[in-house]
Amino acid sequence: MSKEEIYEKLKNSIIEMDSDMASDAAKAAVEAGLDPLDCISSGLSAGMQHMSDLFDEGEAFVPELLMASEAFEAAVAILTSGMSEEQKSSASQGKVVLHTVQGDIHDIGKNIVKTMLSANNFEVVDMGRDVPVEDVISKAREIGADIIAGSALMTTTMPAQRDIVDHLKEDGDRDKFICMFGGAPVSKEWCAQIGADGYSETATDAVNVAKELIAKKKGA
Repeated sequence: MSKEEIYEKLKNSIIEMDSDMASDAAKAAVEAGLDPLDCISSGLSAGMQHMSDLFDEGEAFVPELLMASEAFEAAVAILTSGMSEEQKSSASQGKVVLHTVQGDIHDIGKNIVKTMLSANNFEVVDMGRDVPVEDVISKAREIGADIIAGSALMTTTMPAQRDIVDHLKEDGDRDKFICMFGGAPVSKEWCAQIGADGYSETATDAVNVAKELIAKKKGA
């Protein structure tokens, strides 16, 4: 297969939500000596963007997006298996500590955001759901994260987002991390009120906001 054909197969494997097809295409890319990052951006990420667009338009649903995510992750694991940690890091848009806030057990939205961030070359550490504030901050410090991102799906758990910002302020390292939040009851006004840096309503929007905030931080 030509380079373009491999890119197209990678893209279609995501659109068709076919993990086996994604793995086969990734193996073909490795055998052909193609650049892993080009394969991710021109093939896999293009497919995920298509699925995200369908999701935003109400033409695809959560189960389909999650199956596409599984295909994406299967291919990425193969494509990057030969890369050193230094190579992966240099290609990264930034490091994100992602979680569903303390007291909240919902994670479908978070999982979709994880997929879209990963599809755009962010290194994502997914801490899961109902994660204590202290654990989130500790992990962010441990890995030198650029972004702390937290989802709240209930109004009763939204204060945990504020607690993250407040803890960072109290410890004197608020400026080290970008804090961005989302979730069904969360609003732009709430994020401004608690002193967060960004808010996103959709998974696609989360990627755009993350990129803008990273660029702003690096340019500061």
